[in-house]
Amino acid sequence: MIQIYELMPGVTLRIFADSRFKQGCLSFHVVRLMAAQETAMNALLPTVLLRGAREYPDLRAITLHLDDLYGASVGASVRRVGDYQTTGLHCSFMEDRYAMDGDEILAPMVDFLRQLLLEPVLEDGGFSAEFVESEKKNLISTIDSELNDKRIYASAQLLKTMCPRDAFGIPRLGDRAGVEQVDAKSLYRHYQRILKESRIELFYVGSAAPEKIIPLLKGMLAGIDRCYVNLPAQTAFHDAGGHHAREEMDITQSKLCMGFTTPITNRTEDFAAMQLLNTIFGAGMTSKLFVNVREKMSLCYSIGSGYYSTKGIVTVSAGIDCAQEETVRREILRQLQLCKDGCITQEELAAAREAVLSGLRTVHDSPSAIEGYHSTAAISGLCLELEEYRRAVRVVSIADVVAAAKTLQLHSSFFLQGVGR
Repeated sequence: MIQIYELMPGVTLRIFADSRFKQGCLSFHVVRLMAAQETAMNALLPTVLLRGAREYPDLRAITLHLDDLYGASVGASVRRVGDYQTTGLHCSFMEDRYAMDGDEILAPMVDFLRQLLLEPVLEDGGFSAEFVESEKKNLISTIDSELNDKRIYASAQLLKTMCPRDAFGIPRLGDRAGVEQVDAKSLYRHYQRILKESRIELFYVGSAAPEKIIPLLKGMLAGIDRCYVNLPAQTAFHDAGGHHAREEMDITQSKLCMGFTTPITNRTEDFAAMQLLNTIFGAGMTSKLFVNVREKMSLCYSIGSGYYSTKGIVTVSAGIDCAQEETVRREILRQLQLCKDGCITQEELAAAREAVLSGLRTVHDSPSAIEGYHSTAAISGLCLELEEYRRAVRVVSIADVVAAAKTLQLHSSFFLQGVGR
C-alpha cells in the first residue's frame, strides 16, 4: 500500500514500503503542463543538473562520490503523462541495513540530491554555459535519432496530426528548434520559476520508516522558495477534427499509422475493458491484427496497436509495402468491426486477460518498476489501485469488450510512403 504525505502545498511524497530488495529508490519530478515553449527546456534540465554541484563540480567528482555511497546512481527522467510533462531525477542506492556498521546511505543520498537540485554549478547568473551547450548537443542528437527509426517517427507524426490543439501532440523532448533557442541564463531563470510554482512529486521505495524519510525530504525542500500555482486536472482528448496526412521518404518499407479516439480513459470505470479490447485487437502476438493481417494474410511486415489511456487514443502502426496501403487500411478497419460485432472468442479473451495480468505482475519486480508504475499512475489520474485494477481485468466479459470497441472511432492517419528504392 502506498502512503501519501503532503510535505507542503503542491509537494507530495508517496512511500511504497518494501523490504524485499537490497536497493531503494527515490525520485523527484517537477510536473508541468505540456507547452511547446518550454518542453525543450524541461527536457534539458535534469541532464544539466547532473553535470555538477557546488561540492561536486564535474562528472568525475560526482562519480567518485556515488562510488563512496556503495555504487549509488542518479539518472535523468523526462516523461510525458497525458497533458503533463515531468522532469526530474531518479536515484538508486543500497539500503542502510546492508551497509557496514556505522555507515549511512539514505541521508547522504538525499543531501546529494539536494545539492544537485539546489546548488548547481552557476556562472554569470545562469547555469554553466559549457554544461548547457554540451547537453543541448546530446538532446538534439537524441531528437534527430528518431528520424532514423521510421516507426517512431511515423507514430510521432500521427500524434501531431491528431492533436494540433491538444498538448499530447507536442513531442516529449521538444524539437530541434526549441533546443537551439535555449541558453544558460534563460534555462536557469526557467528552472527557478518552475521549482517555485510547479507541482512536485517525490516517490520513495524502500524499508526506511516514514518518520525517517519525511524529515530528510523536508530538509531538502527547505531551500526552495515555494509559491505553488494549482495544476489543472488531466483532460480527455481535445478533438480538432480528423486529418489524413502523407509524407514521402527514401525508404524501402512504408509506415501506416491510424489513430482512433474513445471517451474511455484510465479515469473511467470501463478502463479495464478498453485495455483488453486493445490487446485483443492489436497488442501482442495473439491479437487479431497480428494473427490475421500479418500471419494469415501476409499484408505487412509488422503491426500492432497501443492505447494511450490518459487521453483516450488508440493507435495502430504497420510496416507495409507501399502498394498494400489501401488493402491494409481496409483490413485494419475490418478487424475492428469484427470486435464491434462481437466476433471475439473466449480463447481470445483469456489470452488478452493473461497478457494484461502478466504485465501487472511485473510491476513489483524491482524498486524502479514500482516507482515507474505507481508514480506515473498517480500523475495520470488512474482511478484504480493496482489490486482493484487486477480485479477489474479478471471480471471483464466479452460484452464489456464489445461495448468498449463500439466507442472507437477512426480520427486521423499518417502514411510515410517509401519512394526511390
